[in-house]
Amino acid sequence: MLRISRTGRHPVPCFVLTMILGALMLAGQIAATSASPGESRKKGPRDVFAQLDELFPTANVYRTASGAPGPAYWQQKVDYVISVRLDEKAKTITGEETITYHNNSPDTLRYLWVQLDQNRFRKDSKAVLSSTVSPDERKMRFEALDAILQIQEKGYGDVITAVTDATGQPLAHHVVDSFMRIDLPKPLPAKGTFTFRIAWHYVIPEGRVVGARGGYEEFKDGNAIFFLAQWYPRLAAYTDYGGWRVMPFLGSGEFTVEFGDFDVRITVPADHVVAATGTLQNPEEVLTARQRNRLKKAAKAKKPLFIITPEEAKKNEQSAATDTKTWHFKAENVRDFAWASSRKFIWDA
Repeated sequence: MLRISRTGRHPVPCFVLTMILGALMLAGQIAATSASPGESRKKGPRDVFAQLDELFPTANVYRTASGAPGPAYWQQKVDYVISVRLDEKAKTITGEETITYHNNSPDTLRYLWVQLDQNRFRKDSKAVLSSTVSPDERKMRFEALDAILQIQEKGYGDVITAVTDATGQPLAHHVVDSFMRIDLPKPLPAKGTFTFRIAWHYVIPEGRVVGARGGYEEFKDGNAIFFLAQWYPRLAAYTDYGGWRVMPFLGSGEFTVEFGDFDVRITVPADHVVAATGTLQNPEEVLTARQRNRLKKAAKAKKPLFIITPEEAKKNEQSAATDTKTWHFKAENVRDFAWASSRKFIWDA
């Protein structure tokens, strides 16, 4: 007996169909029995009875079976010396940094990856191109439209003007979305260090509009508060469990970054007050004698004291200084550095 295929042209014997179906069923059984329990669980729905040895990587000298640091655990260290200038009118940041990378891993490194977090706001970034809005433009909120227009028109994103070694020789580098790869002039061995410099600038995004974690907020009196996070090119993490961590920054979530020491000089309008990570190194250059005396008393006080009073802050708001001051901060063994600047700040400690 013959059956006719749907085209009506190619008759297929029944016994052939039976053999094909049997072969497919047998192949499915073989695949199911050959797959390991871990593999089958990973491909299927979440198994509430999965064992820990299926979820955690195999223990080694760097990580125990629980994932905790092992006897040979290591972590990279990165030290930064940064000078940055805030242009209040242009809403820009211009900076130079000297970075010393300590390769505490057992690996030889031939390149370094640097995070350029501000590139999240480039109009051609993966974060922007993968974002979604209402397909019906009549239902789009004004805030969402404003954010889209700013990203398209403001020219956001890090502009790298120089990448050099410690002697000033240019280093080959390649920007890939929110990261930059720096090719080392020679391999960096285990326990070795490498010092290099980066110069950059960028337009500060209006944080409230584009949803930035660092940006500025402007007030009706024309003054602004600048809050700067994710503001400097910083080394991506290199780990024992995943190597370089270079997933593109899409705006949500956080990144692992290396611990290190920071020596940061921040130049702002002279009537601004700066709050930052670490300890202020030059109060005699940026505070009045009365404010320095209050700061000294606050170190031993049991209750907070004003260093800069509400009255002083209100006076600062009345006019904008044309000269600048440089605030100097140091922080040891921290994973990041953030700062804020405004003439509207009150300070207590």
